[in-house]
Amino acid sequence: MADPSVVIFGPLDTTVGPYMEYVLLVLAVSNLLTRKLAFDSYRKQAQESDGDEGISRNPLHVVTTWGLLLASFYYLTLHHHSGMVISVLALGLFLTDFFEFEARKVEARNDMAIDAPKGSLVASSLVLLYAAYISVFPFVAPLWNDII
Repeated sequence: MADPSVVIFGPLDTTVGPYMEYVLLVLAVSNLLTRKLAFDSYRKQAQESDGDEGISRNPLHVVTTWGLLLASFYYLTLHHHSGMVISVLALGLFLTDFFEFEARKVEARNDMAIDAPKGSLVASSLVLLYAAYISVFPFVAPLWNDII
C-alpha cells in the first residue's frame, strides 16, 4: 500500500491501491491468453484473405495490452520503484506488440508463413514474471527470509 500522505488519486488509491499487484498479475495472464487468441486469428485471417488487408488487430488483446499499460502507470503512482520497473516492462510489451503485428502484416503481404510472435512472448513473459513477483512474494517472504 502506498504511503497515505502521498496519495495522488485520493479515494481511488485507498480502495483500489491494495489490490493493484493482483490486478497487474491478472492482466499479465490475460494478456498471454489473448496473445494466443490473436495469433490464431492472424493466421486464420492471413489464410482467408489475399495480402495484408484482411489482417486486423484482435480487440480483446488490444484491451488487455492497454489495460496492462495503464494499470502499470497507475501502479507507478503507488509504488515508485516497482511501478517504474513494471511500467518499463509494460511499455516494452506495448512496443513489441505493435511491431509484431506489423511483422505479421508483412508476412501476409509477402505470402510467407505467419511466424510466432517471439519478441512479444519474451516481453510478455517478463511482465508476467515481475507481476507474479510483486504480487506473490509477500506470501513467500517469511519462508524466503528464513532460508536466506
